[in-house]
Amino acid sequence: MDARPLTCSIGAEVRGVDLADVSRDDRSFAELKSLLLEHKVLFFRDQNMSRAEHVALAERFGPLEDHPVLGSDPEHPGLVRIYKDLDSPPEQFENAFHCDATWRENPPMGSVLRCVEGPEVGGDTMWVNMALAYEKLPERVKEQIEGLRARHSIEASFGARMPIEQRLELKERFPDAEHPVVRTHPETGEKILFVNSFTTHLTNFHTAENIRCGIDYAPGAGELLRYLQSQATIPEFQVRWRWTRNSVAIWDNRSTQHYAVQDYWPAVRKMERAGIVGDRPF
Repeated sequence: MDARPLTCSIGAEVRGVDLADVSRDDRSFAELKSLLLEHKVLFFRDQNMSRAEHVALAERFGPLEDHPVLGSDPEHPGLVRIYKDLDSPPEQFENAFHCDATWRENPPMGSVLRCVEGPEVGGDTMWVNMALAYEKLPERVKEQIEGLRARHSIEASFGARMPIEQRLELKERFPDAEHPVVRTHPETGEKILFVNSFTTHLTNFHTAENIRCGIDYAPGAGELLRYLQSQATIPEFQVRWRWTRNSVAIWDNRSTQHYAVQDYWPAVRKMERAGIVGDRPF
């Protein structure tokens, strides 16, 4: 596989490979997985694979998961259709830096995303290297956030646009998950800054080491969280991908965030994503 880095920090375009073949070949898949751990997100052009082959490739990484709001293709469980057209509800926001489904106790390990139909201009997606974001933090901040934990909520994101009964039912099915602010990658051992737009608040900030009196709690924790979330917006940690029909991105959801740019209305953008079940962050 010919992997060509797209930036100094994250992402590579891989040429000379048919992903449908990779889904059936152990050696090719092992090479693909090694490149993914190295570059964190891989990009491919002109992958004319079927939905079944798309699912088969993603399942090489592990079992697939459904999405409680978006659902999945009825004939291919785990293949989520993210279709945006003139009939799409305007409140379906993707344009925020996020790590998929951190509101789960076990967030996804990664995803395989294919462009079925895209606009002539616009609709790009950006990815961020959150291991590098952690590495570049000032040492005093690293010391401050060591051991901190945070809540991640589907109720406060997908649930916010629902009627209250439906929103509370969603929260009952998926209670807020609590994760470390800095997680360790289970395969590479990297330290990763693990807060994103699903993160609502820090849960163990209110200690004598961090506050002088109770009134410090809300501004102190909130401002620290906003500062940490803002690290995803630094261009030096990012790569931006221009979608074309049958282009594919495979990313490690444990060490990255991404942002789908919604600048293409009224054009149509149809994407299909297979999300892979992950492990509990530690």
